[in-house]
Amino acid sequence: MRNLLRLLHINRVLVNHGLDDIVQAAHLFRPMRVIARLSPSSWGAKKQGPRGERIRLALQELGPIFVKFGQALSTRRDLLPRDIADELAMLQDRVPPFPSSEAKAMAEKAYGQSLDDVFDRFDDEPLAAASIAQVHKATLKSGEEVIVKILRPGVEAQIRQDLDVLHALARLAQRHWPEARRLRPVEVVREYEKTVIDELDLMREAANAAQLKRNFTSSDMLYVPEIFWEYCRPDILVMERISGVPISDMETLTAAGTDMRKLAENGVDIFFTQVFKHNFFHADMHPGNIFVNISDPSNPRYIAVDFGIVGSLSSRDQHYLAENFLAFFERDYYRVAKLHVDSGWVPPETRIDEFESAIRTVCEPIFNKPLKDISFGQVLLRLFKTARRFNMEIQPQLVLLQKTLLNIEGLGRELYPDLDLWKTAHPILRGWVEERVSGKYMFKRLREQLPELGESLQGVPELVRNLTEQLADGRFNLKVTVPEIEKLREEQKTGRRQQWLAIAGASTLVSGVLLVIPAGVPLWLAGSAILAGIVLILAARP
Repeated sequence: MRNLLRLLHINRVLVNHGLDDIVQAAHLFRPMRVIARLSPSSWGAKKQGPRGERIRLALQELGPIFVKFGQALSTRRDLLPRDIADELAMLQDRVPPFPSSEAKAMAEKAYGQSLDDVFDRFDDEPLAAASIAQVHKATLKSGEEVIVKILRPGVEAQIRQDLDVLHALARLAQRHWPEARRLRPVEVVREYEKTVIDELDLMREAANAAQLKRNFTSSDMLYVPEIFWEYCRPDILVMERISGVPISDMETLTAAGTDMRKLAENGVDIFFTQVFKHNFFHADMHPGNIFVNISDPSNPRYIAVDFGIVGSLSSRDQHYLAENFLAFFERDYYRVAKLHVDSGWVPPETRIDEFESAIRTVCEPIFNKPLKDISFGQVLLRLFKTARRFNMEIQPQLVLLQKTLLNIEGLGRELYPDLDLWKTAHPILRGWVEERVSGKYMFKRLREQLPELGESLQGVPELVRNLTEQLADGRFNLKVTVPEIEKLREEQKTGRRQQWLAIAGASTLVSGVLLVIPAGVPLWLAGSAILAGIVLILAARP
C-alpha cells in the first residue's frame, strides 16, 4: 500500500509540474492518472515556467534518488537539449538546503556537546547543499579550515521508501517485460541499492577518501583532501577545506590560461588508473564534485570531493574489461566478440563471426574522429540494440563503471572537445595488460599467496603418505577438499596414462616437500614443484 501511495505521489508531482507527457509515456502510471486528477491536491493551477526548470523542480520535490538521476543526466549535454541540461546541472550542488538550526542540532547530538566546544567557528549559512547532505564551513580549535558535511534529516527513510518502489517496479518488469531476462532489472536495482545505502554512512565515505588519498599520494594529477577522523561520525564528515575552481567554471579556467588539453587527458588517465591499477574508483564524478587547482595553469591538478560512491571490480571482470577495451581500441572485433563469449556476457552458443560483424558495424564509424564528433551515449544505444539481437545480458556489477565512464566522457567533451580518447587511454591499458603477464607481477602474486601456501604445506606429508600407500596397493582414489572447486569424482578409471601421471605427480610433489627442508632453497621454487605435482596428479583423473 505504501508503494502504491508513493507511485501516486510521483504521478501527482509530475502532473503538477506540467509534465503530463512523461506520465502518459510511463505505462505503469497510466492506471493512476484518473486517481491523481481526482485528488484535491491536483486541482490547482499547474506550475508554469520553462520545461527545464519544471523538470528540475519536480526532481527536487521527489527527493534524493530522483535528484541523483538528474545529476547523472546533467553530464550528458550531447544527449539533452541545452535548456534541460543547464537546469539539471543546478542539481549538482544547488539543491535547496535544510535549516541550519537542524544541522547544528544534529551535530551537537552526535558530539554530545555544544558546537562552540568542538569548533572555533561554525558557519550558519551552508556552503553547498546536495540530495543527501549539506556542507558548512568551520574552523577547528587547532586552526585548520574544514568543511562539515551533515546528512539531511529523514533522508534514510525517504531513500528506503523510494528503493521499495524501485524494487516493486523491477519485479513487475521482471514478470511482464520481454526484455527483463536480458536487462535484469531486479539485479540492477539490488546493485544500486547497495551503492545508495553506502552513501548514507559518512564514516564509510571518510574511509573511501582516505584510501583514494593513499592511492594518489605520489601523483600530481589528483589531490584528495585530508580527513579529520576524531570529528567524524556516521552522519557527520569533517574534511580539509580545499580551494579550487569548479570544473564547470570554464570561463575562469580559460581566463587563467589553463592547459585544457592536459586537463582533459589527465582526467582520462586518472579514470583508467583508478579502475585498472588501483581497482578502486571514484564513481560519482559529476562536475559538482570536481575542482581544479590552477596555481600552475600549465600543470592543472584535479581536486576531488564527495566520496560516497566508489567502485571496484572482480579480477575476472577487470581482466575481461581491459582486454575488451584494448581489442576495441585496436579494432580487433573478433577478439571483442570472443571475449564477450568467454566472459559469459553473451550465451556460449553465440556465433562469434556474426557477433563480430555486428560489433564492427557499430564501432568502426567512430574511429579517427575527435571526441566532439563522437557520442558514447549514441554508441551505447546502438550497442544495446545489437546486444538484444544476441541476447546479451546486462552485467549489474558493471553498471556503476559504465555510469562513471559516461561522466568522464561528458567532462572531457566540455573541457577539450578535440580530445583523442583512444590515443590517451590505449597506452595506459596496454601497460596494465603487459604488467599482468610479466614475471615480476607473477612473482609478486606468488609472494602474496605464500602464507596460504605455507598453511597448505602442513597437510602435504599426510597427503604424500596416503598417495604412496594407494599407489603401492594398486588403488588410487584421490580426495582433495578445495573451496571454489567442484568435488572431484570419487572413483578413478584405471589406465597406464593415468597411472603414469599419478606417479609422476606424486614424485614431483615429494620433491617439492623435500625442497622445503634444506636451508637456502627459495620457498617459491618448492611451492612451484608442489603445485606442479598436484597439477599432474589432477591430470591423472579422467
